Amino acid sequence: MATVVSEIAPHEAALRDRRRDAMAVLAASSAAEITQVLASLASLPPHEDLRAAESGMLMVRGRIGGDGAPFNCGEATVSRAAVRLASGETGVGYVLGRDRAKARLIALVDALVQSAEFAEPVERHVLAPIRTRLSAERRADAERVAATKVEFFTLVRGEG
Repeated sequence: MATVVSEIAPHEAALRDRRRDAMAVLAASSAAEITQVLASLASLPPHEDLRAAESGMLMVRGRIGGDGAPFNCGEATVSRAAVRLASGETGVGYVLGRDRAKARLIALVDALVQSAEFAEPVERHVLAPIRTRLSAERRADAERVAATKVEFFTLVRGEG
């Protein structure tokens, strides 16, 4: 029996990585911030809701030690939405909590990132400013933590 290896085309891998990076940036921002940076785009393309934003519950699973048997930890609230641009790109957005507006905005940006026409403007005007803010916050946190760092050392006596 022959083994079929599924390969991802380079352009599909690049698109997947671009979407993953955008989701990481958007997850760390607020709906108000996403709305504000989206307003900097000249105009948004026509789009429709494929799945209106809705909230629900999901079961969270965990493992002890990272490799133990999975077990149910509890439930978490999640909101999701799906948006399709008139040009056909479909974006999805999931967010922990009940922020349906943020889930819809994330879905819209996800669709825009996939669009050949809007991918570059979205990167420059939407994602880059949020990424810059997040980077500055991380640097400030690292500096604040570094200021409290304690160095431990041992003095060696000549009793030896």
